[in-house]
Amino acid sequence: MIAPVSLNRPLAAFGQRLFHAMNVFLHIGAHRCATTSFQHYLRHNTDLLGPAGIGYWGPRRTRNDLFSGVLPGSVSTGGGDPTRRARCWVGLAAARSANTGLQILVVSDENIMGSVRENLRLGALYSGVGERIARFVQAFDGRISDIILNIRSQDHYWASALAYSVTRGMAAPGARQLQRLTKTRRSWRNVIEDVAAAAGRARVCVFPFEQFCGQPETQLAMMTGSRAPMAEARVWLNRSPDAHVLRTQYDLRGLHHIWGRWMPFDPDQAAICAKPMPEISCGLLLALVARPC
Repeated sequence: MIAPVSLNRPLAAFGQRLFHAMNVFLHIGAHRCATTSFQHYLRHNTDLLGPAGIGYWGPRRTRNDLFSGVLPGSVSTGGGDPTRRARCWVGLAAARSANTGLQILVVSDENIMGSVRENLRLGALYSGVGERIARFVQAFDGRISDIILNIRSQDHYWASALAYSVTRGMAAPGARQLQRLTKTRRSWRNVIEDVAAAAGRARVCVFPFEQFCGQPETQLAMMTGSRAPMAEARVWLNRSPDAHVLRTQYDLRGLHHIWGRWMPFDPDQAAICAKPMPEISCGLLLALVARPC
């Protein structure tokens, strides 16, 4: 009979020491910003990236109880302090990756930020992202070196989120919801500031969807400073359905004379909703607040 492992302080410390030299890159999305395509690219290139010292954890692993206990309300078994247990499990999992010779671990899961459904319900971008990031930084014992965020023009983000919600059975947006999204005061700048404030010593990098969509190898190369493979680099998953698909497959009314990309906002609403994008240089936005050295 195998005795259960007790996640005590010496064991946790042992795990933390093992992955001390490995840089953790936390790629948090956002949703509707080619994040799934980036994860597909990483997953299909693990055999090529491994010899280069780059490992990958994606949703297939991160949503399989690895982060259980990191966030309030998430399932945690075994009793005791769920936050402490989560930190132990994450530390041991990262230690096993580091023990294989990895120098960089890319952890990618857009649900770390929150959810599209919650954004639409609240009419705001990732309202609780600061607290969520702080908890994940704690779970990795402050070993996260970089936090990577993808953003896109807000009018196109909301249009993509609404199209996605329709394909998941939600009702088409009405005039009141569109007006609410138009008037939201929260922008990507606020999201970035919240992430940066919770990032500890991690560097915050922002990659615009408009520049890096369809180029996961370029994004990975800029993240890690290493050459990136081209295999599966032009696969584009979970694209928003266009007006024709929404009309024919989801019976979305009012689109009989619309073709191409669906934009639920009228031109005036789209202009207001877009909001100025944060200033970005060379595809990287260093944290908007001063980072400690």
